[in-house]
Amino acid sequence: MNKRWAVLPDVDQDEVKNLAAALNIDPILSTLLIHRGIKDFDEAKLFFRPDERHLHDPFLMAGMEQAVLRIEAAMEAGEKILIYGDYDVDGTTAVSLVYSFFKKYYDNLEYYIPDRYLEGYGISTKGIDYAADNNFKLIIALDCGIKSVDKIAYANTKGVDFIICDHHLPGEELPAAVAILDPKQAHCEYPFKELSGCGIGFKLIQAYAEKNDIPFSEVNCYLDLVAISIACDIVHITGENRVLAHLGLAKINSNPCMGVKTLMEVAGRGTFYTISDVVFLLGPRINAAGRIDDAKHAVELLIAAEEHIAKDKSEMINVRNTERKGHDVSITDEALGMIDNDDALIARKSTVLFNENWHKGVIGIVASRLTEKYYRPTIVLTRSNGHVAGSARSVLGYDLYEALCGCSDLLIQFGGHRYAAGLTMLPENVEAFSAKFEEVVSATIKPEQLIQQIQIDAELRLSQVEPKFFRILNQFAPFGPENMAPVFISKNVYVSGYANMVGANHIKMTVMQEDSAMFDCIAFNQGEHLPQLLKNIPFDMCYTIEENVWKEKRTIQLNVKGIRFSD
Repeated sequence: MNKRWAVLPDVDQDEVKNLAAALNIDPILSTLLIHRGIKDFDEAKLFFRPDERHLHDPFLMAGMEQAVLRIEAAMEAGEKILIYGDYDVDGTTAVSLVYSFFKKYYDNLEYYIPDRYLEGYGISTKGIDYAADNNFKLIIALDCGIKSVDKIAYANTKGVDFIICDHHLPGEELPAAVAILDPKQAHCEYPFKELSGCGIGFKLIQAYAEKNDIPFSEVNCYLDLVAISIACDIVHITGENRVLAHLGLAKINSNPCMGVKTLMEVAGRGTFYTISDVVFLLGPRINAAGRIDDAKHAVELLIAAEEHIAKDKSEMINVRNTERKGHDVSITDEALGMIDNDDALIARKSTVLFNENWHKGVIGIVASRLTEKYYRPTIVLTRSNGHVAGSARSVLGYDLYEALCGCSDLLIQFGGHRYAAGLTMLPENVEAFSAKFEEVVSATIKPEQLIQQIQIDAELRLSQVEPKFFRILNQFAPFGPENMAPVFISKNVYVSGYANMVGANHIKMTVMQEDSAMFDCIAFNQGEHLPQLLKNIPFDMCYTIEENVWKEKRTIQLNVKGIRFSD
């Protein structure tokens, strides 16, 4: 697939020089800081030294006072409390965090995860009935509920109160809950709007702890779960999320909870986890519990206090992840074949595929795979409980949620983010929805948004990649949305030692530039370039600089994102 190379615009060179001098760093690094909105020493200090003191006051969040008061009242009255959360990574980490914290101070509570296949996403009537039938008076809903107007109204008729802790966009009408914690509410003045669902749960326990004189050490012990949710829910790693991710990764790499520790062991890596490692090694395993079996297994793992229980759950979840991979591969192959053999589908600006026999638990993964291949808004649909359920994924800069709003008359429900969403419709609407979605996308997407872009931060000479530069560059981490790993371009580099094919379509090579040392490189899925990668033939490449860890040994490696030869 051809990709656009887009270099970020130049910034004020006087600002670059002044910041570089103030921090005693390479001007390239000060340029990266300015691109991130950091322009003076104090802002740089906050960026490079994330600290728990930088966390916001949880009581700045609208609804927090009411939420804490309602929880305190429930405890004083001996009411049963149900901790309710979605079945994905964000939901299960949120439930594990809030349940584990309150269980230390109150016994009369349980947790509830809706069944992906029988109940679907979010608040379910079955869940409310379970609460009412078992005399639960309060439900704390995590990572869901902000659009559940009808469900909360139903709960109120059953005498069940709700505290909603959500981070999704609210609709025009808010549910009639006792308290709603969601920074995206129009009237909420909380200074950071991009917390994960688990992050909202963290702010709730932080507020309760402050109100009840509980030491912060009883709260920050759950930051490993918060970091996992931030990484896997693809929220912005800026502001408070960056602080939480930094502190959470430190805990993952030093003293994770028992469940996370055993999961790391079955994943094959014990330490040196980055955000990317969490996304690719831990996230799929936690998700696999709900995709293939029951997401309650993920919660049982993450709240486990005894090693033998955690190990049993980790091993079981690892088996489920292997099963998930099998479904993923077979359905992806089938979906690719459907497109490749249909000229009409190839010509579209969107992808909508439906097969009633596909496994609902992996259609989100398949949608991501198809988006990578064809680079356009993609929806994968399958049959579920008499309806058709789907997962949607988007491309850089295109608002998928808004596109679904344009098709809402054909949907039973939908929700999600700019780049990922879930939806449900009647089976008879599939064909009409596919046509309408293509119509909306075609009318609103820009041509350049259909070509994958490599955003390049700056041009760099390989001779600048020396230990101090790399050490400071590492402090830009943790990387993620809105704080991606910087991509550099180096021109007229050449293969200096070897260039070999590894795996199915990857290239390993050593390169250098005039006056530079040699650097090991890995270029994933770029095997087509191998015949031209001859010794002393110059080319340009864009890449990130990373640390490769192999058998506890660390080396600098360039992760090549693109290769171009001069005409």
